[in-house]
Amino acid sequence: MKKVVLFAFNGEAMCFIHVLLNGLDMKKNGYDVKIVIEGAATKLIPELNAANSPLYGLFQKARDNDIIDGACRACSVKMGTINDAEAMGLALLDDMSGHPGMARYMEAGYEVITF
Repeated sequence: MKKVVLFAFNGEAMCFIHVLLNGLDMKKNGYDVKIVIEGAATKLIPELNAANSPLYGLFQKARDNDIIDGACRACSVKMGTINDAEAMGLALLDDMSGHPGMARYMEAGYEVITF
């Protein structure tokens, strides 16, 4: 099984929609896929849980498909969204000086793709 982790750094909603779409498509096609919310993308966390947001439906589908691995702890703090992430039950990833490291995914056989 092909293993892919998508690191979403870009804080533009349209870009994040494409991360979600690609993740869901990969899952549908048999990939072991994970999405990590990183960098400026962590500012989108409140929108991911807002029913009136265009991100909401796709994000819920991604969560239902268990492809959201978590969000960067340090960037969530910096963007002021850590409380939202915690309230949503997102895993806060911080194994690399407060940020999610790519090495652990690579060591587990994941191909890393950044957006």
